[in-house]
Amino acid sequence: MSPAVPGARPYRSAGVALRLAPLFFRRRDTGAGAWLPVAAYAVVTALLALVAGGAQSFFVGDDDLTATYATLAVIALVLLVVPLLTVGASAARLAARRRDDRLSSLRLLGATRGTVATLTVLEAAAGAFVGAVVGLVLYAATAPLLGLLRFRGAPLGDAVWLPWFALPLVVVVVVVLAALSAAAGLRGVVVTPLGVRTRQRAATAGWVRALVAAVVLLAGVGSFQVLGLFGELGGIVAVVGVLAATFGGMLLALDLAGPWWVAVRARRMLRRADDVPRLLAARRVLDDPKVAWRQVSGLAMTSFVGVFGGVGLALSNATDASNPAEQWLMADISTGLLVTMTISFVMVACSVAINQAAATLDRAAVHVAMDRFGVPPAVMAEAARRSVMSTVWSVAGGSALTAALLMFPLVGFMVFVQPLAIATFVVVFAAGIGVVRSAASVAARLVPDILAHPARAL
Repeated sequence: MSPAVPGARPYRSAGVALRLAPLFFRRRDTGAGAWLPVAAYAVVTALLALVAGGAQSFFVGDDDLTATYATLAVIALVLLVVPLLTVGASAARLAARRRDDRLSSLRLLGATRGTVATLTVLEAAAGAFVGAVVGLVLYAATAPLLGLLRFRGAPLGDAVWLPWFALPLVVVVVVVLAALSAAAGLRGVVVTPLGVRTRQRAATAGWVRALVAAVVLLAGVGSFQVLGLFGELGGIVAVVGVLAATFGGMLLALDLAGPWWVAVRARRMLRRADDVPRLLAARRVLDDPKVAWRQVSGLAMTSFVGVFGGVGLALSNATDASNPAEQWLMADISTGLLVTMTISFVMVACSVAINQAAATLDRAAVHVAMDRFGVPPAVMAEAARRSVMSTVWSVAGGSALTAALLMFPLVGFMVFVQPLAIATFVVVFAAGIGVVRSAASVAARLVPDILAHPARAL
């Protein structure tokens, strides 16, 4: 037997992975579950290109309000890009969960770590690439509509179109995000293939998350209190930087503490459960609090943005403009807030629909087993809806409260000066909950189809 050549194994693993790739990518499941991640990447790419294209037009100009428009554009970018990346990463994790069985089976058959890693990254990158290309088509179809919006007294027009060399960069960003997210999810497959194959991975959401989020929240509140000092020391650049870091930190803090809060509320619901759907819903949430949080995290982001939107609209209405430029600025603030809210709701709909439908499809075997034990389909559908709606009120309320604390002086003032802030907040709350409930209802309708074809789930 010839001696092994040092360093040859990685190349051999890569070669095996490339030969297995066509077979590995050949999906038996051609239904909604197979295309959900691709659809998510398409929406993420289209929205990312639209947001970047619209924002670039506000950084060009030589008048006194250019810095103001640039500051507002940075705030909108932070509020929208961070959730967009979160939705993209969630799509990658959903795709990775759907191939856990195949990957762990390959490990049990003797596949190396390199083979598993290469297959995972290749499949994730391929799906993201297809979704990104479709997303660019959606961007080309919707960019003219965005160009009709009026800012500074004139339509945006061609200013919303990204340069040609930026379009491949958008695709690269989406593909790299998908590949990194897929690689990050390899630990359970590579280290413990048996644990993944039998679905024994423990899901935890510790209190450390809440502690870190509280520290970030306090730091954000403190930075807002001394925002004027940053302006005196570093000018408009320092103010823009502090605002961007604060808003981004608040959104990340919400995403960090969310699973812990969802688990706390689910344990309370489990102790007080008085019917079967409520009991099943609580157990479904506790099965993986992180997944339960990702299903409604878009609503938390929308509620967070909604408070800022309500306060911003109230401020724009309460300010008397003395010249046409200032009048345009006030009108543009209102338009920008409405656009931000609309895009945020689109992300909510995308996140909730994809996560809920994928979670229902992933639990197909559980639904079949419960049906054979005599659980009515209506009870399973109601449990699926309640597993989402049970967390909606606490999650949306917590995120709105976080934003209100961050802008406490302005919120308290605008409640009495401009009731529009309260009206906007109520509308955002009601619309967000309606979106989540509709998405949960759509996912619940997948249960009868699963029960009609039980062989696919087993």
